[in-house]
Amino acid sequence: MADVFMYVDETGNLDFDGAAKGSAASIYFGFGSAVFREDHGHHLWDGLTLRARLEGEGTQLARGFHAKNDRHAVRNEVFAAIHRQKPRIDTTFLCKANAYEAVRARGQMELYKLAWRLHFSEIAKQVSTREDTLYVIAGTFGTNKRSELARESLSEVCNAQDRNIILCVWESSSSWGLQVADYALWAVQRRLEERECSWFEPVVQPQLKSYFFPWGRAR
Repeated sequence: MADVFMYVDETGNLDFDGAAKGSAASIYFGFGSAVFREDHGHHLWDGLTLRARLEGEGTQLARGFHAKNDRHAVRNEVFAAIHRQKPRIDTTFLCKANAYEAVRARGQMELYKLAWRLHFSEIAKQVSTREDTLYVIAGTFGTNKRSELARESLSEVCNAQDRNIILCVWESSSSWGLQVADYALWAVQRRLEERECSWFEPVVQPQLKSYFFPWGRAR
């Protein structure tokens, strides 16, 4: 019996017009996760002390770390911490232009639930056994009604697995693990989009166990 902690972040929006020229919608919607096994309190402490130290040096981090918004120097520090901690990283990207008509007809939250099911149902089996406790810590998504629908989708997929799962849906600012997942997913997506990311090869790629495109890639 073991405790397994899976931190989950999502990327992209749920607009199916992601492939349209000039559209502000994302091409992909997907999930990324960072998995830590057993007692990883020292990892959480590492993230906390890093955040506090950077505050002391003049960087305001009231909402924690966020790869898209953080300065280059801050990213260097966070990726260095991830490199020390070495969580397992997995990603799943759905190319929205290739979505089945039945998925489109059921609406945007169907895309969210399907992406989560495709990511989680396989990874849960790989990182845990029936005797383990799998803690799934997912970042909140959207506001008000959409946030509640997202929680219901997360819960429905978790309940369908033959695992002992405890689902937590938290603000990303409250959890170092969620910020690790955000950083890892950001780096993978940068490489997917053929954009520069000097941290991908040395930090993320060695820990990237799956890079899944169930609907293929954008042309």
